Amino acid sequence: MLAEKPQEPKFKEKSKIPHTFIILFGIIVLLAITTYFIPAGEYEREVNEDGRTVVINGTYQETEANPAGFLDIFTAVFDGMVQSADIVFLLFIVGGSFGILTATGAIEALFNRLITKLNGNEIYLIPILMTFFAICGATFGMAEESIPYLIILLPFLLKLGFDRIIAVATPMIGTSIGYAGAVTNPFNLGVAQTISELPLFSGMSVRIVLLAVLIIVASLYVMRYAKKVLKDPARSLVYGDGQLIPQGEKVTSNHSLTKSKIVILLAFLLTIIIIPFGIIKYGWYMKEIASLFLIMGVIVGIIAKMNDNKIAESFTKGCNDMVVAALAVGLAHGAVVILENANTIDTIVHSLAGLVEGLPSTFAVAGIFGVQSAINYIVSSGSGQAALTMPLMAPLADLLEVHRQTAVLAFQIGDGISNALTPTNGHLMASLALAGLSWIKWARFFIPLILILYAVGLIFLLVVHSFVWVY
Repeated sequence: MLAEKPQEPKFKEKSKIPHTFIILFGIIVLLAITTYFIPAGEYEREVNEDGRTVVINGTYQETEANPAGFLDIFTAVFDGMVQSADIVFLLFIVGGSFGILTATGAIEALFNRLITKLNGNEIYLIPILMTFFAICGATFGMAEESIPYLIILLPFLLKLGFDRIIAVATPMIGTSIGYAGAVTNPFNLGVAQTISELPLFSGMSVRIVLLAVLIIVASLYVMRYAKKVLKDPARSLVYGDGQLIPQGEKVTSNHSLTKSKIVILLAFLLTIIIIPFGIIKYGWYMKEIASLFLIMGVIVGIIAKMNDNKIAESFTKGCNDMVVAALAVGLAHGAVVILENANTIDTIVHSLAGLVEGLPSTFAVAGIFGVQSAINYIVSSGSGQAALTMPLMAPLADLLEVHRQTAVLAFQIGDGISNALTPTNGHLMASLALAGLSWIKWARFFIPLILILYAVGLIFLLVVHSFVWVY
């Protein structure tokens, strides 16, 4: 009897999902059109005693309109690439360094060992990984720095039977809820509290509770989806469109975990330990992080006894794998450039802040939270959003009888949660591009969770406003 020919997955009959670049360029065009309808305006700014540029409350005024022209749509792409060059080159250098690390076979050997040890308990990797990334985001502000981990996790999780959505979700959602429940994150919490004239990293106990709640909620959601995929791969949102690891691909035993490979893995582990230490202790940023990964790549190549040409070739291959991800960062920033050049960002902030004025304190908390969440879809940078909005929200909170700590908490929750959805976030779009996952498929997976997280965040804010940080 002839075996029945397997049916083609129905997903293939659908129209092709737009490429990440198409979505991002479409957003640039759409925002360019809005500059003809949103009045131009700006606040006055000053440099405070910490050397930070902040907005002066009550100084907003309309300015001469400067809508985006046809050529501006395309120059915004270039400007976005230039302004996000630090992230773009970080991705290239880190990708090249991981290309060397991958070529040593140490990662493959570790994967094979771990897959053997897990033996049916793969699902518990999700809360472990998400807790790790959430703590990194909450403490030293890991964001783009999580992309190198995705390079490692992607083939590992696919071999365990998960899909690309789960591979992106663990670092992306993890770091996002880390920002939402930030405890010592200098980039969003540190800037916001400093501008609000609050003791640096104060209110830590409240934020730790919030972080724990967000980790539990997000982990349960991702685990629920992962269980469905493990039980029936056809239930994956990316089933049938080339997003799953090819059926029949098995874990190989070509790579054994030799002593030299263990030393290579220890060099990698030492690198990821030094990075957060350097960020917190010495204020390291993109340049230092990229340099450290480059050093690691050279060292592991030498340990693996690779010749100079092999190291260079492996580095080049790693860079090639990051091209789409790196360019996605620049395109995402190009969307923000359109609004910046047209002087419409301050207008949007002014209009949203005006919606909150005059509300009773309880409703004002929800209003501040909604405003901060909305603004993050335009200004995805945590420190940038803090510098733009907190000079307005801190005094506004006083007028509305809302504690400034609550206003900062509303900012960080709104800032963090939406990071995992907004297409203007280069970190997200780079991760999706690296995993070969469309934003539309990701949104189908994440939108139910973001609604849950918004609800949890709002409830937490109202409880804190009523019983903890009472004005």
